[in-house]
Amino acid sequence: MKICLVGLDNLPVLAPEYRQHAIGGESVQQTLLARALARRGHEVSMVAADYGQADGAAWGAVRVFKAYRPAAGIPVLRFIHPRWTGLWSALARADADLYYTSCAGMHVGLVAMFCSRHRRRFVFRTASDTDCDPSRLLVEYARDRRLYAYGLQRADAVLVQSHAQALALARNFRLQGRIAGMLVEAPPPAATRAIDVLWVSNIRRVKRPDLALALAAQLPETTMHMVGGSLPGEEALYEEARSIAAASPNVTFHGRLPYWDANMLYDRARLLVNTSDVEGFPNSYLQAWVRGVPVIAFLDPDGIIRERGLGVAVDSPLRMRHAIRQLLGDPAALAAAGNRCRQFMAREFSEDKVLAPYLAAFEGAQRHSAPGSRMILPDGARHV
Repeated sequence: MKICLVGLDNLPVLAPEYRQHAIGGESVQQTLLARALARRGHEVSMVAADYGQADGAAWGAVRVFKAYRPAAGIPVLRFIHPRWTGLWSALARADADLYYTSCAGMHVGLVAMFCSRHRRRFVFRTASDTDCDPSRLLVEYARDRRLYAYGLQRADAVLVQSHAQALALARNFRLQGRIAGMLVEAPPPAATRAIDVLWVSNIRRVKRPDLALALAAQLPETTMHMVGGSLPGEEALYEEARSIAAASPNVTFHGRLPYWDANMLYDRARLLVNTSDVEGFPNSYLQAWVRGVPVIAFLDPDGIIRERGLGVAVDSPLRMRHAIRQLLGDPAALAAAGNRCRQFMAREFSEDKVLAPYLAAFEGAQRHSAPGSRMILPDGARHV
């Protein structure tokens, strides 16, 4: 099958020479998915932003077609030109049987329109709990929210990260969502655990870097490393976090790090802390667990942290601080939690197991008699 993954931030993960550019969790997931599909004999391409790379260049078995420069367009007309035309041109050059994208945004509607017009298949996966609730979408413009809803309704299949997302999708959009897990790379041999607490996220308000810095101040006996880059509109928050970290003797603030460099910090961490108000299923959890690093967080997708003993799910900064102290102060408990993390990942996140629902969705979409002909649930129905 010819499969094209649409992710404008993917190239900095796929191609090390572009590693200085910003990425998100979905960039990592799409790149790992592309490589896994290629290993299974599919002809895989991507549509990514134009960072100056040659159009149609290949990295490994994945060809990349460029859409438009990251800063292209102006706010009022940004989805008309050059973003719309640039994206459609790249989709056409990819000439795939099926197009896949993730994360709410205007691109979902544009890809859906392209697929409908050219009779290609389209699969979408949610990337956050907010993608399943129109009242919580992290999409700035009403126009883009409408484009997202349009594309979501016309996907041949919709994949979600958790049971909670499937229920929210059914409740809010009357759509069936199939759970599809997330991929993670195998880590190198265990390194010396010299970092007590690791925090990894883009620096934005919903990720609550202020809580992480407050934790560090309240736990002066621990070392904390923070990783995260600035995002448009959040520059002041980034500078504030960097300034506070610089004045904190137990905090090392790395700013934005390439995916590969951030992985080296996971190798050295004892605990991963997530202070976010909003998440889907974070890549950071998987990157920690596969290395035997427990997670302490407010957000616990489908309750797996609590049920599987993969760290501690908490409901307040006070409980988070207590959990950090308790685990770091009890080496036996920390080691036992780390072993549970490794065992869980080996059992539940093997590549073949994670890929199965993606392949089933792709093959099912190809069998549909017409693009967009998948189930819409009746009013009041619930599906997981």
